[in-house]
Amino acid sequence: MKQELIFLGPPACGKGTQTNKLSEYLGFPHIDTGSLLRAEIAKATPDGIVAKSFIDKGQLVPPELVGKIIGNRLAEEDCAKGYVLDGYPRSLAQAEMLEEINKNVDKEPASFKAIYFDIDTELLIERIINRQSCPKCGEIYNKKFKPSKVENICDKCQVELKTRADDNEEIARARFETYYRETAPLIEFYEKKGVLFKLDANGSIEEVWDRMIKIINQ
Repeated sequence: MKQELIFLGPPACGKGTQTNKLSEYLGFPHIDTGSLLRAEIAKATPDGIVAKSFIDKGQLVPPELVGKIIGNRLAEEDCAKGYVLDGYPRSLAQAEMLEEINKNVDKEPASFKAIYFDIDTELLIERIINRQSCPKCGEIYNKKFKPSKVENICDKCQVELKTRADDNEEIARARFETYYRETAPLIEFYEKKGVLFKLDANGSIEEVWDRMIKIINQ
């Protein structure tokens, strides 16, 4: 049976690490809105050109356009057996749009799961203010939880790691407030449908992975 997997969780909860790994484990494509938009813009597709016009003005890409791009991606052949969708939906309107997309693209019965990364906010603050990334390959490190072998140097590229200017406590707390305000309705939406699974995202990468696989195999 086709597996449709979406993931909800606040910034720095570990979704990206786990969903990338899960994509390889299941052999399903890993799909995230940001990467899709960047790809459309890089290829200068008609949708990409429109999306770029909004981004260049500092505006959000309209949800209808994002939904269209997501729908086109989920209709591709490599999603026929399942997909790992990270960072979408982010609102009730997008959740309803995703239901319509799935109805249109599903050629066989499908199992849908919304997996919510439930984690302590204070731990996330620690993750964010200690986060580093490689400007060349994009690998994510954390000075406290996942340090590079050589301090401030990428293990893969041997270039100096960078810290985002917005990775500070004040901005992080504001982002969490926004996230929880916008996501609470989504959690309730999927709970009522009986497809929400809460994942304890506290602990090591390996511990969270083991818990997630148990949910996937239910």
